[in-house]
Amino acid sequence: MDTNADVSDPGATESPPIPSLPASWGIIRDELETETSVLQDETVRECLPFLNGSVAAPQGYDAHGLPSLARDKHIKFLHHTLETMPPAYVGFDASRPWIIYWALTALSLLGEDVEPYGERVTQTLSSMQNASGGFGGGHGQISHCAPSYAAVLSLALVGRSESLELVDRKALWHWLGQVKQRDGGFRVCVGGEEDVRGGYCAMVMISLLKLPLTLPSDALARQAGLQTFADGLPEYLSRCQTFEGGISGSPQTEAHGAYAFCALACLSILGPPHQIIPRFPDGYHTCYTLAGLSSAQHHVYYGRSQEDTPSVAEDEPFQWASLPRSSVAGKQTESEITEAEDRLVPIHPIYVIPWPAVERAVSWYQGKRDF
Repeated sequence: MDTNADVSDPGATESPPIPSLPASWGIIRDELETETSVLQDETVRECLPFLNGSVAAPQGYDAHGLPSLARDKHIKFLHHTLETMPPAYVGFDASRPWIIYWALTALSLLGEDVEPYGERVTQTLSSMQNASGGFGGGHGQISHCAPSYAAVLSLALVGRSESLELVDRKALWHWLGQVKQRDGGFRVCVGGEEDVRGGYCAMVMISLLKLPLTLPSDALARQAGLQTFADGLPEYLSRCQTFEGGISGSPQTEAHGAYAFCALACLSILGPPHQIIPRFPDGYHTCYTLAGLSSAQHHVYYGRSQEDTPSVAEDEPFQWASLPRSSVAGKQTESEITEAEDRLVPIHPIYVIPWPAVERAVSWYQGKRDF
């Protein structure tokens, strides 16, 4: 990729398979230097050579210009993580089911057969299952929703009958009844914190293991009138949505992407996503979704060359131009495989209205500078 090409010529470089912005420094740079900006710049300097192709990636590039997947190295590393761990991993003693789950899932995604690990996985996890139900994070540790989730999925990954049979489903069902709360949510362990992780992990185990949805008779949540594990859960999760739209771990806390996944995935277990997750249409999201689609269908570029004399600030917003993706570099692009009736009018990247509206307004007000 030629990062020094004349930016005024949209056809000077072929349309890259990855966006050009991450492959070069942004046009707008904040002159204020902070500790965060310094660290960010250091990260960008390390990554840019690989993103813009100025140096060869250790594993080479594929036909799409992206670094090739170091498949063999990943496989070797993941197999190694299932062997004896170095002393530094002592801090992961309460996360042993997670180490197994991470490695087995990644190996499976790489096409590796993880069934041969079945006997070892089953023996290792058997010592972490408690008679009262559920799995702890390590030997002799109390049951917790998170390692129980990782243990159940690890056993499902190896798939042996003796592995699947290991789970004491009845004891787990009773234990989950103890962590189900009156307000509909779940604690991650008896006496532990209540958050969306507990709800997601619990519903994954209930649905995958085909446990009864009805609460055990001794479940504390029954005192609040709840009859099933699902009762009150959607309402609890809805209270975790914050004012900016994200989802937090528990009500009145900060939104986080991982918690959003847990909540949305949990809701998708409870019912069809398009029914259980409300999606009321509104003008705000309709406008900006269509604006994003328009931007994806058109090549927007800054029309002034780097060598040109800088213009006055008031003229800068009008230096941008747009072309259909199919007009860039004469190559087939996304808009050529988009049906004509699905193509949108190009939108101005600064004013976020169509170009003709910008030009019409500028032309009208050009002669009215003196009011």
